[in-house]
Amino acid sequence: MRDQPVSVPGVLPPERAAEIGEIIDRTTRWASEREDIVGLLLVGSCARGAAEPDSDIDFVLLTTDESRYLLNDGWPAELGRGELIRTRSWGPITERRYSTASGLKVEMNISSPNWAKTDPVDPGTHRVITDGVRVLYDPAGVCADLLGAC
Repeated sequence: MRDQPVSVPGVLPPERAAEIGEIIDRTTRWASEREDIVGLLLVGSCARGAAEPDSDIDFVLLTTDESRYLLNDGWPAELGRGELIRTRSWGPITERRYSTASGLKVEMNISSPNWAKTDPVDPGTHRVITDGVRVLYDPAGVCADLLGAC
């Protein structure tokens, strides 16, 4: 489902690049099967193709049912996320950070579609988007509109 390689040649060991790619693919398939998810973005170093061995994977999940993902609802186990190691609120978005069995950190940043509003784009949202983004799932074009506005 990915349209670009995740790794940077010579920077990521092949095993780590494969693990990151598999997590991105699994998360994209999972999101596409849920009616409440209106957008899934890959952000940060993996989206830029600049991941290093100690990089984490950063997702932004836009949903019409935030509480479903903030209250856990079994979805982290479905995705093999591992242990929840941190929950933090960043204004309109809530970070849930997990550590997999291999030690890879996976961050799911959960928000409503309002996070992607474009009139005007929130400065924090703009910073996230311009730091590296790849649209993974966008059935209604919410993410595409945001990228266009940034």
